[in-house]
Amino acid sequence: MLRTAVSWTSSFAPLAELSGLGRDDRVLLTGPLHATLHLFAAVHTLALGAELTDRPANATAVHAVPAVLAELLDALPAGGPLRTAVVAGTALPETVGVAATGRGLAVTEYYGAAELSFVAARRYPAPLRPFPGVRVELRNGTLWAASPYLAIGYPDGVTGPFRTSTDGFATVGDLAEASGDGGLLIRGRGDAAITTGGATVLAEDIERALAALPGVAAVAVVGVPHGRLGQLVTAVIEPRPGADLTGLRAAARRVLRDQSLPRRWLTTDRLPRTPGGKIARHQVALAADPLSAGTPPLRPLP
Repeated sequence: MLRTAVSWTSSFAPLAELSGLGRDDRVLLTGPLHATLHLFAAVHTLALGAELTDRPANATAVHAVPAVLAELLDALPAGGPLRTAVVAGTALPETVGVAATGRGLAVTEYYGAAELSFVAARRYPAPLRPFPGVRVELRNGTLWAASPYLAIGYPDGVTGPFRTSTDGFATVGDLAEASGDGGLLIRGRGDAAITTGGATVLAEDIERALAALPGVAAVAVVGVPHGRLGQLVTAVIEPRPGADLTGLRAAARRVLRDQSLPRRWLTTDRLPRTPGGKIARHQVALAADPLSAGTPPLRPLP
C-alpha cells in the first residue's frame, strides 16, 4: 500500500483528542509492526511523545483488536493503571465494551482499512460517526469515503479491493447502513457473505449476535459447501473457561432468525488468530469443511 506521510500524520491530533491519549501515557503494543493497526499505534505513540511498552501491567493505554482487549481484561487485575483503550480491526462486541467501561476504561473504537485509514470512530457507547475530516457516502449499501487520509494505491504487481471514483471517494467494498441513532453500522466486507438456501447473510452480523451470548469468548461464522443449500451456516465457538454452552442454541434462536441461524455448531479451545489478533476466518472455514484436514481441531457443540 502506497501513501504519503501526511496521510497518516494528519490523523494524529484528531485521534489523540477523541481517545484522550497524551504524552504521559504508557501505550501497550499488542501485535507485530507489519500489521497496519499496530504500526500506526506505535508511530502515533512516539509522535505524541508517549512511551511504548510491551508490559501489560504497566500500561495506561492500549491499541488492540477487541479479542485482545478481552484477554487483557481477563488477565489484568482490577485497579491497575490501564485507563484507555483504542480498538479496531473488527466490531467491538457489546460484552467487551461493557466489561471495559465497567473497569473504568475510556474506550474509543474506530473503523477503517489500510487503504482508507480512518473512516468512522466513536467513544463507546456512542454510535460510530465519520472521523474528523472524513466525508462518507453509502452507495447501494457500500461505504465510500473521501478524506486526506486515503492511500494513493497499490504498488505495481499488487492487487486488492481498493477502488476510487472521479469525485475523490474511495472504497474497499465494505457494506454499511445508517443506524437509527444517526450513526453508521458497519456490516463487514461483502466477500464475507454466505449464500444459503437462496438467501444471503453476513458472517459479521451473526457473529455480533452470538458474541453477546453467555459463555461465548469468541466466535467465527463461516459458510461450508452444501449440496442442497449452497453453503451451510456454521458457527465455531471458543467458550469462556468453565462455560456451560448447553443452552446456546436456544439462546441463539431468540436473537437470530431464518437463514441467519447457524445449522451447524462446533467448538474449539481457541480460534486461530492472524498475527494482528483478528479471528482467521479463512482458516476456520478450512477446518470446518468435512472434506478438509484444516486446523484447529473442532468438536460438535454438546
